[in-house]
Amino acid sequence: MSNICYLCNSVAKIKIICFFDYVNILIEVYFLFLANYFINHKNNKIMTKADIIYQIVEETGLYAKDVRMMVEYFMKTVKNNMVKGRNVYLRGFGSFILKKRAEKKARVISRNETIIIPEHYIPSFKPAKSFMDKVKNNVNK
Repeated sequence: MSNICYLCNSVAKIKIICFFDYVNILIEVYFLFLANYFINHKNNKIMTKADIIYQIVEETGLYAKDVRMMVEYFMKTVKNNMVKGRNVYLRGFGSFILKKRAEKKARVISRNETIIIPEHYIPSFKPAKSFMDKVKNNVNK
């Protein structure tokens, strides 16, 4: 059984995607992304990692692949250093710090027993004073 490309009418003996089908799929995915972007972000006050990458690409003219790699690497570096017990300080932006949580008792109601949660660390972000002031003075309510 052969597959026929509906754009260029080429015939493939095995199940492969014709180049034109591939481009068509990419275009459809791009338009779905744009539609989803405008529906979800028109009035919402959210920004995703993809939005950050898109904005950097638009403002700098760099390739999206390179920007995505740098954003991913930045996040990976912050995570890896925090896992190793190091705080990350970015002057003018904020600090990714570890907060120590003390040991405490908790109850499992379904089993009617008390458990002890050991002391542990959680990641936290503390914005810089200049960053906090800028947000306080410029965000529309």
